[in-house]
Amino acid sequence: MQQEAWGAEKLFAIGFILIIAGALVVTAAALMAALRSGGEGRYGAVILIGPIPIIVGSDSSTVKLAIIGAIILMALAAALMFLPGLLLRRSMPAG
Repeated sequence: MQQEAWGAEKLFAIGFILIIAGALVVTAAALMAALRSGGEGRYGAVILIGPIPIIVGSDSSTVKLAIIGAIILMALAAALMFLPGLLLRRSMPAG
């Protein structure tokens, strides 16, 4: 029983480290792109607070791209949330 708990803690730590490393890589890439473009970079972001989107961007084409990306990510998240339930329902015998 002790080994299972230690394994879960180890997986949590590895996942946390990977998330932090990913955030650092994204930040470094954004900074390098901004420096390379001489500060004339374009940006766009969609922040979702519950069902309310907050949309920020430097121009309309970047805002459209950010909205499309947010829609794709929301659809992927919804699919990943409902997929386990659908798979479990199909694997259970009818009774």
